[in-house]
Amino acid sequence: MTNDHMFTRRRMLMAGAAVVGASGTAGVAALLGGETAPGPGPTPVPGRSPVAGSQTRGSVKPSAYRLQPITGYGPPPRARTRTLVRREPFLRVSGLGRAMVLTFDDGPDRRYTPDILRTLRKYDVHAMFFVCGVMAAANKDLLRQLADEGHVVGNHTWSHPLLPGMSRSAIRSQMERTSEVVEEAIGEAPRWFRAPYGAWNGTVFRIGAELGMEPLGWTLDTLDWTRPGTGTIAARVERHAGPGVVVLSHDAGGNRSQSVRALRSYLPELLDAGYHITVPRRKRA
Repeated sequence: MTNDHMFTRRRMLMAGAAVVGASGTAGVAALLGGETAPGPGPTPVPGRSPVAGSQTRGSVKPSAYRLQPITGYGPPPRARTRTLVRREPFLRVSGLGRAMVLTFDDGPDRRYTPDILRTLRKYDVHAMFFVCGVMAAANKDLLRQLADEGHVVGNHTWSHPLLPGMSRSAIRSQMERTSEVVEEAIGEAPRWFRAPYGAWNGTVFRIGAELGMEPLGWTLDTLDWTRPGTGTIAARVERHAGPGVVVLSHDAGGNRSQSVRALRSYLPELLDAGYHITVPRRKRA
């Protein structure tokens, strides 16, 4: 498979996308209960990086957060069973104080994922990795490493297609095959999924729910896939950082060397500014 070609449609679909709130479905906050990180610091000044200045560096361990319903229940697929089906993806986390979530799509790729893992390990923080099945199947050792080091492995379909417009059976195959590969590698099926290009529809939400997964979009798109330069990527994250923000980056799908270097730059800056980089944990019913 040629990664550079696998995602060429991204450039057409996402060119000109806004940096903040670029998930394709806006206005939904993740209502996550449980442990609360320390209270928020000073309100960021528009146009000014909220990470300026120096505060105590630190991180928090992954905690188990309880998801609350946000859109009600869909019709039961069978008697005495009710599947919670979202109408919109979660775009951010709330109620967690000065916390942020880092996410990486399209991998794992042994050219870039190990470097990202080294940086996360250095600062003792965890992230979410939304993997494509075709990449996961070829790099099961990396999947196991992700899980062993405390990161969350999510479902990003098998081959990164544009899901709306596909048949129900094709969409299910894309998602189900990926979940099977992940479960085989790490012993647990994904509990989160993300639609390629942020393109969701009712069928995608329904199948995700049937497979036991919650949908997660993003708040801040680094646009690292455009390769704008390491400094530009880092500055974009620092400028738009804020409590509850979910950051979208990539560890595969093309040359991701800028993404790797940018993480090394902005992660310590976020921690110095008092942000806690954590991951949501969803408990099964």
